Amino acid sequence: MMNRRTALKNLSLSIGYVISAPALMNMITSCTEDPVTWQPTFLTVQQKNMVIHLVDVILPNSDIPGGLDVNIPEFIDKMYKDVETESKQEIFKKGSAVFSERFQKKFDKDIVKGNREEIHQLFSTYFDLSETESNRVLMEQRIAENKIHTERKDDYLMYKFLFSVRSYSLFGYYTSEKVGKEVLNYDPIPGGYEPCVPLSDVGNAWTLSKLNGY
Repeated sequence: MMNRRTALKNLSLSIGYVISAPALMNMITSCTEDPVTWQPTFLTVQQKNMVIHLVDVILPNSDIPGGLDVNIPEFIDKMYKDVETESKQEIFKKGSAVFSERFQKKFDKDIVKGNREEIHQLFSTYFDLSETESNRVLMEQRIAENKIHTERKDDYLMYKFLFSVRSYSLFGYYTSEKVGKEVLNYDPIPGGYEPCVPLSDVGNAWTLSKLNGY
């Protein structure tokens, strides 16, 4: 069975984000606070607790750094405060509210008092789907909110929220300096360009140059 280190290295090959704007790089390097004690500028207290635990579920610490080790919750907060559009901010808020309400219903307590295991249990519920239902969810995510049937609106918004947390978790993780050096192969002075090299000869995904990540 493929271990987590190998799986994450392979997954990095499919991450399609490119960081070039100095402002965005400055945002990434500024994410240095403790994930528990930092004060968010966009997320509410409820959303902060959700995001911290979801990041830990998506990218747990093991033999390599996890999402909390590179301050991913803070990164998500900054992205939504300073980069995302107002419409996506609103969808994030609505989706997180649905997830919070369902947590309250399932565990009979506010999500602020929820722990990682409980949030993991609820999170897993929504991804343990049949192939048909999974395809339906993915298709709906490509549709505008005002085109979604009322009966499906809560699920649509909740998945928007969960997919966003997952997407930004991976984005922030693979643009961090710590992961660039400790998980990916790292070469501060890359060599010449060699086209058409078999993947089996290359090995791990590479950090192209010394990152200025956080």
